Amino acid sequence: MESFFPHKRDRADVPLVELKATAVLRRRSLTWLADSFFRLEDSIADALGNDVECTLVSGEIDKDSGVSKESKVALMEGSWLFRTKSESGNNDKESYSLTFMVEEDFGEPGGMLIKNRHRNWFFLEYSTIQMPLGSDVHFQCSSWIYNYRDYGGTPRVFFSNKMCLPNQTPKGLVHLRTLELEQLRGSGTGERKEPDRVYDYDVYNDLGDADEDEDLARPILRGSEEYPYPRRCRTGRGMTKADPNSEIPTKLLDSVSIPRDEQFDHIKTSNFLVSLIESTKGNDDFDSFLDIKNLYDDGLKISKDRLNANASKRETDYARKDAFETIRELTDDDSEDGTLLKFPLPQILQDMTVTEAMEKNRLYIIDYHDVYFPYLQRINKLEGKAYATLVTPNGDSVHWELAKIHANINDSGVHQLVSHWLRTHCVIEPFIIATDRQLSAMHPLYVLLVPHFRNTMSINALATKALIPANGVIEKTFSSGKYSMEMSSYAYKNWRFDEQSLRSDLLKRCVDTDPNEQKGCHHGLPYPYAVDGLDIWWCINEWVKDYVNHFYKDAMVVQGDSELQAWWKEVKEVGHADQKEGWLDLKGTSELVEVLTTLIWIASAHHAAVNFGQYAYAGYLPNKPTMGRKLIPEDDDSNSDDRQLLYSSPIPYFMRAWSRQSQAVEVMAVIEILSTHSSDEEYLGERTKMPFWSSDQELIQAFERFGHRLKTVEESILQRNRDPSLFNRRGAVNLPYTLLIPSSHEGLTGRGMPNSTSI
Repeated sequence: MESFFPHKRDRADVPLVELKATAVLRRRSLTWLADSFFRLEDSIADALGNDVECTLVSGEIDKDSGVSKESKVALMEGSWLFRTKSESGNNDKESYSLTFMVEEDFGEPGGMLIKNRHRNWFFLEYSTIQMPLGSDVHFQCSSWIYNYRDYGGTPRVFFSNKMCLPNQTPKGLVHLRTLELEQLRGSGTGERKEPDRVYDYDVYNDLGDADEDEDLARPILRGSEEYPYPRRCRTGRGMTKADPNSEIPTKLLDSVSIPRDEQFDHIKTSNFLVSLIESTKGNDDFDSFLDIKNLYDDGLKISKDRLNANASKRETDYARKDAFETIRELTDDDSEDGTLLKFPLPQILQDMTVTEAMEKNRLYIIDYHDVYFPYLQRINKLEGKAYATLVTPNGDSVHWELAKIHANINDSGVHQLVSHWLRTHCVIEPFIIATDRQLSAMHPLYVLLVPHFRNTMSINALATKALIPANGVIEKTFSSGKYSMEMSSYAYKNWRFDEQSLRSDLLKRCVDTDPNEQKGCHHGLPYPYAVDGLDIWWCINEWVKDYVNHFYKDAMVVQGDSELQAWWKEVKEVGHADQKEGWLDLKGTSELVEVLTTLIWIASAHHAAVNFGQYAYAGYLPNKPTMGRKLIPEDDDSNSDDRQLLYSSPIPYFMRAWSRQSQAVEVMAVIEILSTHSSDEEYLGERTKMPFWSSDQELIQAFERFGHRLKTVEESILQRNRDPSLFNRRGAVNLPYTLLIPSSHEGLTGRGMPNSTSI
């Protein structure tokens, strides 16, 4: 491997010593036959001299030449043909040996350069350098490595897990730190290809498809007063013929829309979400509540051939095998004439009466008037029918039932488009892009934030393909229809970062909290989300405070951190360019702690609270329908067919007033998947995906304290749920509030707080 530096050192007279190392990696998940072929191909490449080459770079520079010290090139030794179990005992990972020859005054390795000359790519987990004196040096790589030609002939750069601020960078690594960030930012041109590692911004101009049908044209959500919105990751695809400012939308078969490292590590249930929901098509109305009940009791027959065909064309080669396994997990594959999709019975929370709620000061007002009102006339020309929540029918009980249905329909729409998609998934993406563009992998804040950004861009890209585009799941199954994303944009007008912390959010909603409270929560609050959330908030806050104070001794260090200030400037001026108000000034450690605590809160706890209880609350259609298909008949419209049907056969009328069966099943399939934890999930207080994230024992101990505090909070939540005097935590059917319990096992649990917005 040629030197990565402009002037290579040549000191033939200096003695060399050996440094032994191991590298742990995993390959694409393939069928046995394909995996065997690619292994053979890589082994032949090795025999021909097209190896995987590695070079160590010292943190020191040569005093005479001023050039960074490099090791001799080392090759990954081990059989590429036969699988070898890794040191951790994980059969999915393989361990390879390396021997580096370095000058005896080499110093401590701080960088590692890798050239993959194989045609096939692999995921490098980590590499460990065994130092003859002192502790081992770990490189937490966590990245896919493609053929070096895919990177313009340059090697991939990795840094050891010894973090430092920009002005503390070892002299031998300054060049690498700068060059790596430049490569991640890219040139702002070109279409993204699969191996690319470029992070750049674009507007949401790919939701419509006017080339397919002019009725599928959608407004561009970008820097305008009418349609403000956060930025997404740039793909560089071409523009449509119908509108030169609109990008050709991501097709369902497209696999490249985000950097490769942002795609799911392993197949998650959501990867084949499209396959599942496309197989549930139908046009029948429900005729009775029994029809709804049958979805849980008897299930829905789906053609096996159709389901498998959809899965096959959706998945790439390395994911297809696991896709079929997951399909079998979600379906009863024993039926002879088709796959039986059975939905689990959701938890339904019954409300107390209005009188009881008022007497116990438990009555909260849900007001979605401002979000829906500007779009009512346009929505009501579509299949969907809606009010602006402030529905005041006459005293007729039937009318009141219909009013409650419409209120719940509005609640479903705002929950998905605002509380869930906008305020967690969408607003986080610009922070992820800015983090990769402006914070080096050596930067302490990059290491702090990266587990809270895992898989977010991947699930967002999937949502852009299947859920939120023109004629996607949301438009087909929600009353807001083609105006759904416009409504989400309208809600963004009132979004402010300084109101996203839990304390600020509660105060804005007039839920009283004590701003002087240092930790713990106000157990007297009648709002389980606030009670449990404040406990979680302070756990995160204490951890972030320990972390920040470890690196930033005073305000001057915060202000002098060039990468941090560039990161915050880019978030405000580019990533969230349409939102000018509500940004904190990063002038000291207290502001930095607030910003980081808020980000981690949004990505973990806030998302968990609005996502993982969706099936429990909305998995039963009458509890949370998404589509309203009839307005409430007026009193003076006594001759209308709707009014006559309402009073002669109210149940059949209700069945036609909300979602059709095909719409309901599609929504149920989506929210069941969204509410389900994957087997490889990482929860708040865990860092299992990056075992060598830090070499600093003080930080490791602070993180362990964070985990212990979360366990204490979990015990407190469970105890509150057992307290018979806290009726509001269980409801009338005795189902406890568990959405902010930190831990969980895989599956549909209604609890668990993943580190990131990963589904």
